[in-house]
Amino acid sequence: MEDWYFEYDIHKNRPGLLGDISSLLGMLSINILTINGVENTRRGLLIQVEDRQKISVLRQLLRHVNSIQVTALRQPTLIDRIALRHGRFIARESSDLKTYKFTRNELGILVDFLGELLKRPGHQVIGVRGMPRVGKTESIVAASVYANKHWTFVSSTLIKQTVRTDFDPDERNPSTNVYIIDGIVSTRRAGEEHRRLVREVLKIPGPKIIEHPDIFVRHSEYGWDLFDRIIELRNTPDEEITYEELPCVLSDYE
Repeated sequence: MEDWYFEYDIHKNRPGLLGDISSLLGMLSINILTINGVENTRRGLLIQVEDRQKISVLRQLLRHVNSIQVTALRQPTLIDRIALRHGRFIARESSDLKTYKFTRNELGILVDFLGELLKRPGHQVIGVRGMPRVGKTESIVAASVYANKHWTFVSSTLIKQTVRTDFDPDERNPSTNVYIIDGIVSTRRAGEEHRRLVREVLKIPGPKIIEHPDIFVRHSEYGWDLFDRIIELRNTPDEEITYEELPCVLSDYE
């Protein structure tokens, strides 16, 4: 059995349209696992099929359904599954598709998305960009709990300023830990022993999250190619994330 993501935009929302689509899938013996509206006139379905050839047949038949336009018929991505779960899409930066955008009222979606990423094995570095007190660290901790992993602060200001210079043996296990680095503290408030630990952490084959990646890149030897994904968190969609007035931002870390 294979899962597929089927999404369509409704051109004419006539009575019985969903029933017709469901009947078509039923005639092809394609099971519907999940169905949800995703933003206004768009609907998404998670379907399951035994024979992949039936997806080709479905694709051909849907070309003759004038009331809808198929926008996706593919094996589901993480973003597809999150969209179905919450009934809304995750916004992405059009010029940089590895950048994902969230607002504070979407923290539930952010925690789900980030938590699913943290479940994945192997090396990954995720940057979390946002102004102070927008909910970055809290979301990272919640996502770590979601992924059933321990959050390990390499540097932080969540309760008081944390600057680590060494780890306990159990903190070096990449399969059970999420390593959290505050880019401001690690590059502007820490000594060489801490920076040595940061370099060591970034080589660990497990998930690392760097808050304030802009400052981290600006004041370290690392570039943007270090990051697999960037997450932006804002209070409002139009809020500007800026560190131009650096002393004002850094004053929150005194």
